[in-house]
Amino acid sequence: MQQQTGFQTNPIAALGRSTIDFVNSLGEIFLFFLEGASLIVSSPKQLTKIIRQVYFIGSKSLFVISLIGIFTGMVLGLQGYYTLVKFGSEGLLGAAVSLTLIRELGPVLTAIMVTGRAGSSMAAEIGVMRISDQIDALDVMDINPMAYLVSPRIAASIICFPLLTALFDVIGILGGYLTGVTMLGINSGVYFYRIDTSVVMSDITEGFLKAFVFGIIVATISCYQGYNTHKRTDSVGPESVSNSTTAAVVLSCVLILVSDYVITSFLL
Repeated sequence: MQQQTGFQTNPIAALGRSTIDFVNSLGEIFLFFLEGASLIVSSPKQLTKIIRQVYFIGSKSLFVISLIGIFTGMVLGLQGYYTLVKFGSEGLLGAAVSLTLIRELGPVLTAIMVTGRAGSSMAAEIGVMRISDQIDALDVMDINPMAYLVSPRIAASIICFPLLTALFDVIGILGGYLTGVTMLGINSGVYFYRIDTSVVMSDITEGFLKAFVFGIIVATISCYQGYNTHKRTDSVGPESVSNSTTAAVVLSCVLILVSDYVITSFLL
């Protein structure tokens, strides 16, 4: 009994146990994604489910993405101008705004906003289905729950995230134009000329690659948390759904930022 108590209170042992649990969780999530991705083309009926999820994840996120994009661009234009004017380089504002949006802020902020709007909903919906035995009912009816619930959401996220990121980038650049040109008096030709000469295809590719990875992360984490709501040890019933939803949003946002750093470090 003393040995067991000592093992439980040993900080090194606790750290090791936490590390092993974390690695096991990552492995489970990766296998969960592989199973879901492999079932995307399992049936022609999947196309209808994917289109429905594209509407939910993509179309219903257009307003919030546009709103955040325009104000992000306006703030970048304002802050960028007052930074560059100290060095007499205010003509570079177009390049600064466009590269910041396309390479970093566009994919990251889009992913975080969609996580809050659609990712939380995915986790909650699947979590409610789990605790109300609807997923078990799908098994009884010989319907694969992964193909029915998870695969369409992964496919739709892979489609929607790059498109929403592109929309965010364009509207953000227009927001920078509003503050830089309309409010602060920078020449509009210089603004767009700097964008044209500074942005290259590799910048756009990097932004789309990040959006693609973020789409996979958000869909996988959200569906995984909802699908395994019944396995939570900290709560049961409706409370477990709320905890799963919270965990899905927080973990998705953390992994978005971590993967953003990893991708950036490899592509620079």
